[in-house]
Amino acid sequence: MEQIIGHNSHRYTIDKNWGIQHPAKYPVNDCHEMVMDSKGRLFMLTNDTRNNILIYDKSGKITASWGTTYPGAHGLSICNENGTEFLFITDTDRQQVFKTTLDGEEVMVMSVPKEIKEYTSGEQFKPTETAVAPDGDIYVTDGYGLQFVIQYNSKGEYIRHWGGLGNGDEQFDCVHGIAIDNRNPDAVSLIITSRNHNALKHFTLDGKYLSTTKLPGSFICRPVVHGENIYGAVFRSEMNTLNNSGYITILDKNNKVISTPGGTEPVYTNGVLQLQKKADHTFLHPHDVCVDDEENIYVPQWNSGKTYPVKLTRIK
Repeated sequence: MEQIIGHNSHRYTIDKNWGIQHPAKYPVNDCHEMVMDSKGRLFMLTNDTRNNILIYDKSGKITASWGTTYPGAHGLSICNENGTEFLFITDTDRQQVFKTTLDGEEVMVMSVPKEIKEYTSGEQFKPTETAVAPDGDIYVTDGYGLQFVIQYNSKGEYIRHWGGLGNGDEQFDCVHGIAIDNRNPDAVSLIITSRNHNALKHFTLDGKYLSTTKLPGSFICRPVVHGENIYGAVFRSEMNTLNNSGYITILDKNNKVISTPGGTEPVYTNGVLQLQKKADHTFLHPHDVCVDDEENIYVPQWNSGKTYPVKLTRIK
């Protein structure tokens, strides 16, 4: 009997064998993030330098691989520039952000921003994620460094930064992930993870604070916008140990949690989401989600015994 996970309108069957390949040919270490290009190819980032990028088709077959120079490969995003797609890779070991073609040619490298006086050495800059706005501006989150969000233009030239470590509305504790929120075309904004606060924070594209979505118990790695929903991988929950943790969370157009595959059912009391936790053994430290055109979800996992991505097939 197939196991079904999730709640309400977003329920899924599980395929843990979807992306398994011969480890000697396509080794993985931590499987951090995945994105899909306009051709439906799935690009998966691992910090194994024998092949940092694995390219899958939707059947789970690896069709290509590249990358040997990103030991701290962590964040992966994709953008389209006038019909040409590019990847952005953050490397927390090299303390840099790399813009590459889809076949691995580096076209831009961004290092510690010298314009920000708080950075007194390159070792303080450990970028975890990027997002690219419709106008080409690049946003970098320094989730393992000084907790800033840094905005650049399309050429990689510094514009501004905000954030820093703290408990204020405009501050972060593990500013791990970021996404462009284009669900309202008239008010495009940013969704930014403050992972240790169990929250998503919403900002304008020029860094003005808008609001906070609190997700008690959920340490979300990065927000992923697909259609009217926000998806996120919760690498652990407040109620679980690091050795046995993780689930997926899905929010609706009003930023209300509607489904938690692998976790407890979302419950709101007087409009406030109650504490959530892991409910089964589907996942072990999920680090990201990639949602395809059929609303299936692919889940790469961190620190999970070198496992390959899990596929969740949506039940329509």
